[in-house]
Amino acid sequence: MRNQLTNATLMQRRLAVTPRGAPTLADFFVRRAKNSEVWDVEGRRYIDFSGGVGVLNTGHSHPRVIDAVKAQIESFSHSCYTVAPYENYVAVAEKLSTLVPFRGAKKAVFLTTGVEAVENAIKIARAATRRSAVVAFTAGFHGRTMMGMALTGKMAPYKLGFGPFPSEVFHVPFPSHGISVTQSLDAIDQLFATSVEPSRVAALIIEPVQGEGGFNVAPVEFLAALRALCDAHGIVLIADEIQAGFARTGKWLAIEHSRVEPDLITLAKSLAGGYPLSAVVGKAALMDAPEPGGLGGTYAGSPVGLAAARAVIDIIEDEDLLGRSRELGAMLTGVLKDLQRQFPHIVDVRGLGSMVAAEFGKPGQGPVAFDAATAKAVQREAMARNLILLTCGTGGSAIRFLYPLTIEDDVFAEAMDILRESVRVACTARAGEPH
Repeated sequence: MRNQLTNATLMQRRLAVTPRGAPTLADFFVRRAKNSEVWDVEGRRYIDFSGGVGVLNTGHSHPRVIDAVKAQIESFSHSCYTVAPYENYVAVAEKLSTLVPFRGAKKAVFLTTGVEAVENAIKIARAATRRSAVVAFTAGFHGRTMMGMALTGKMAPYKLGFGPFPSEVFHVPFPSHGISVTQSLDAIDQLFATSVEPSRVAALIIEPVQGEGGFNVAPVEFLAALRALCDAHGIVLIADEIQAGFARTGKWLAIEHSRVEPDLITLAKSLAGGYPLSAVVGKAALMDAPEPGGLGGTYAGSPVGLAAARAVIDIIEDEDLLGRSRELGAMLTGVLKDLQRQFPHIVDVRGLGSMVAAEFGKPGQGPVAFDAATAKAVQREAMARNLILLTCGTGGSAIRFLYPLTIEDDVFAEAMDILRESVRVACTARAGEPH
């Protein structure tokens, strides 16, 4: 008879065989999950406001996703699209072409992970422009491969000890935390004047709402100015929607809030409801720039992932998760604003739809007086009360909220009660400590 699993014994086994570079937030191990709830191997229940880091907008184990995946597995699980193609690849590409916010002919290529989509977007931009340089933004996060780390505008923990990185990647300040739109645009002008001429820049990549960087929303006028700048210099504008896309902000894509049309869009995370799948969707002329064989991969465009994605798209439409995102986001924002009035440690509440963050800072000390310790204390208090929260932002000074958009009303209300108590306990304790 197999010994009963416990969190403690599993943790001992984990520490013995997995590297410290891949840590875990939780000290428990998941046995099962349903919609917005997970249960550990000892039967303890948690409310999941991490959503697998933004992967589960349609919740854990949505019945329609399960049915689609089962049906696909019963037919076949793999053939490699570039060897023997299948209908779902075409069908999901067709559907995405109706959802992305730009005019004209569009095409899509499917891959496996978010950073793979980012890498391929850069490849496409370079092939189309015959240029090599790329401009990205401080606090942006684009993945953990070598190019992904080069594009990421945050050193710790993602880039420490891994350099040198690919060359000709340049960073300019993102307009947030005391940096104005004018200052950020001036930094691009300065970059072009001193470090790289715009005629050598293939692409500019930006998250319309930064994910790991703190849920910082790119101002509409800034995105419009970037579009004009890219048009003036023949630069490909890439919108990284990996965390912000697929209903998180109350629209299919965060860039839609600005009415700005990018040239390429990267997608992953909630695209396939928990199954590995990513995509680059873009203007057809750009997407056709790479030579045959230049895009793809053995597992790129998994039949199982694509079946899940087809179901996810239908779920978002049929269950009006765009409207649900806006509704839940408004309720959460109301709770956070009320807490902000009580506790000055909450220095900012920001976001779009259900992509909302609460930033913790040192009261009265300006926009960059970050207080990661209080954010971490709130996270610990919530976890002790069985609510899973994630931090983000500079040094982890913000709490981000990535609950499934399918969360039940009573579970959401329960989570709000836990959040209120966790903030109260953490901020009250921190108020008496020296900063």
